[in-house]
Amino acid sequence: MSRGVLVTGASRGVGAAAAMAFAQGGDRVVLHCRGAVERAEEVRAGLPGAGHAVVAADIGDPAEIPSLVDESARLLGRIDVLVNNAAMYVDEPVAGSRRVGHPLAETSYEEWVTAWRRTLAVNLEGTAHVTWCVARQMLDIEPAEGVRRGAIVNVGSRGAYRGEPDVPAYGASKAGLHALGQSLAVSLAPHDITVTSIAPGFIATDLTADFLKGAGGDAIRAQSPFNRTATAEEVAAAIHWLASSPAGWSSGAVLDFNGASYLR
Repeated sequence: MSRGVLVTGASRGVGAAAAMAFAQGGDRVVLHCRGAVERAEEVRAGLPGAGHAVVAADIGDPAEIPSLVDESARLLGRIDVLVNNAAMYVDEPVAGSRRVGHPLAETSYEEWVTAWRRTLAVNLEGTAHVTWCVARQMLDIEPAEGVRRGAIVNVGSRGAYRGEPDVPAYGASKAGLHALGQSLAVSLAPHDITVTSIAPGFIATDLTADFLKGAGGDAIRAQSPFNRTATAEEVAAAIHWLASSPAGWSSGAVLDFNGASYLR
């Protein structure tokens, strides 16, 4: 039975790969993006099947989230699966500086506050608000026959556990996302809605390709005993499984997905 799937941050990388994985499984997908509508439309055009669409919104702005979810639900008929993938990793480099991120010893207080506010607004608060809207829709609208009431998959990070010294707001936001997922897994289980999270390590995408070719690429690959990084397709396949009925008993889990690069 075809499901309606909303994937946030789906214009590239893991989000685009997740959209492809669900479409290949016969589901209908709404690809969310913030501003890269043309790129998201290119991804949509390459998806197999019919019924896919693109919806743009800034999930860092709470006012835009209800309309994002309402429009997605209208296009899909019902949102059966939510993939919370959209996230901000780093702020823009400071003018005249090569520094990327906000390491405490090199960041002014004003820059620090700005980085934390924007990162948490998107990665944690925005995701929480999208989840509220989607979960309430899952509760209010009956699923089609043969379709479970709902599955929510959060894309977290191993950085929540090992630390992110250059982007501490990112690491903290992902730790909060994992905790949010576990809290909601307990509260939504009586309604037959599962909530799981995946914590990937470094992922090879178009955004990281140049970095992996550079001097730091070998060191990144060496973090895993497999001496490579994950592909977006591998992460997407895991997300697709976590949203499946056979994976239902994993609700509340955080899946480490880092090629044994960080063990806890």
